[in-house]
Amino acid sequence: MGEQPGLVVTGASGRMGQTLIRLAQGSDKLRLVGCIERAGHPWIGRDVGEAMGGAPIGVKVTDDALEAFSKAQAVVDFTAPAATVDFAALAAQARAVHVIGTTGLEAEHLARIEAAARHATIIRAGNMSLGVNLLTRLTQKVAAALDADWDVEIVEAHHRMKVDAPSGTALMLGQAAAEGRGVRLDDTRVSGRDGITGARAKGSIGFSAIRGGDIVGEHDVIFAGEGERVILRHMATDRAIFARGALRAAVWGQGKKPGQYDMMDVLGI
Repeated sequence: MGEQPGLVVTGASGRMGQTLIRLAQGSDKLRLVGCIERAGHPWIGRDVGEAMGGAPIGVKVTDDALEAFSKAQAVVDFTAPAATVDFAALAAQARAVHVIGTTGLEAEHLARIEAAARHATIIRAGNMSLGVNLLTRLTQKVAAALDADWDVEIVEAHHRMKVDAPSGTALMLGQAAAEGRGVRLDDTRVSGRDGITGARAKGSIGFSAIRGGDIVGEHDVIFAGEGERVILRHMATDRAIFARGALRAAVWGQGKKPGQYDMMDVLGI
């Protein structure tokens, strides 16, 4: 059997970055070869194991992404939109599988990622967990079965430090509901109601966001009809579920043709 694919983790000092590093250290399918942080970060030049408060592991944190990517076959990236699009171009140049868990991506970011995917394998998902991807498929099926007389509301809750709303997962669920109904999410989306809003528009897909404490992630998809409701729910209690899914995607992507894939592809759902 050949050598395990080399892995680079971006945003090494973040909560997800550190979780990915710990899991990668225990993996028998990947080997950690690089860790990236922004220029000027105090971890630059330090052994990442020591920076995380443990024993050295022989991998230093760097701000030179291209050099790190050139030694890797996979990059896992949970950072910020501007950083992610830059990493996408560099990963494509290195022909490394790029697993993107970054949320808050806008049209201009997605266009640049699409351009990078012409030359490299990119796996992008608003959520990397098995449970959430099953919930997404169920949402699509229920939306297809229930007509526009059933209001759709997606309620999500996350920790106080999350910077984007609705969450990437909530938008993924909203997209699934829209696809189930055969409509465009951009035409039906309603977010952040306040004041005298008037009656709800028939067929709209609503989003409500809660931020507080250390909530890892909770998502409810509510189908509300006259006299009854159907509620689909996923609750995450450990962010390791997202990291495990991302590492699984990094392994799955080896040898795949250039293009964009998602966790549905990885999981075969």
